[in-house]
Amino acid sequence: MTATVDDLLDLLDVRPVGHDVFAGSPSESALPRVFGGQVMGQALAAAGCTVDRERRPHSLHAYFLRAGAADRSIDYEVSTLREGRAFSTREVRARQGVELIFTMTASFHVTEPGLEHQVPLPPLPPPATLARNAERPQDWPDIYREWGSLDIRRVPPSVGDRSFRSQSWLRTTAPLPDDPLLHTCVLACISDLTLLSATLVPHGIPSRHEGYQVASLDHSVWFHRGCRVDDWLLYDQSTPSMSDSVGLAQGRMFTSDGTLVASIAQEGLVRALP
Repeated sequence: MTATVDDLLDLLDVRPVGHDVFAGSPSESALPRVFGGQVMGQALAAAGCTVDRERRPHSLHAYFLRAGAADRSIDYEVSTLREGRAFSTREVRARQGVELIFTMTASFHVTEPGLEHQVPLPPLPPPATLARNAERPQDWPDIYREWGSLDIRRVPPSVGDRSFRSQSWLRTTAPLPDDPLLHTCVLACISDLTLLSATLVPHGIPSRHEGYQVASLDHSVWFHRGCRVDDWLLYDQSTPSMSDSVGLAQGRMFTSDGTLVASIAQEGLVRALP
């Protein structure tokens, strides 16, 4: 899918094909279904094309309606819901042909001064002490093997209380251009990569989840502060509940110096296969 960072940049480079309509390239994945994070990253990039660059994304709320085909391009229709003095809100509908596969609302905000606080970075081993995902492919779902553009390092479950928690360090394998919107789109994309695995931890199910169908249903991201995704980010993930085969996962992303840059929540289907 994205063997290199150049592939990742090409994937998120949506092109205009009509009035506020943008096309996203297919992923060329060996897997039949398009990765949800790709759709979300492309959708945010399309919305960002219609907003003044001085306004940065502060939140998105998305629903994955149908499985998209990985070998087909996706059209993103952007509608303006609000254009205010401080906020711009967009709705994005993603289609393959006539079929609607994804919807998202995204809000953009001007930078303005105000009160500040955040939770602290949890104490964890630095990424240099941990193994890369590429070094242990047998421990990861097949989709991770297609993300050579990312360096992902999972914190071992033996560190601290892991019963409802999962943590990973991640960054791109090469520098990205100095484009704040691009870094935010990449963050949105990769926020879908490891989060739902947290719902498996309390049940002792390995991340490869063989024998289980695992699929994202909805996804929300709140972007608190700007960051570079080519620097290390800690993805601190937890799961408060699972019922009726639907699990809730929550995540927080920190820079290596302890700055909280995003909060994430996702519901996903976790269904035992017959």
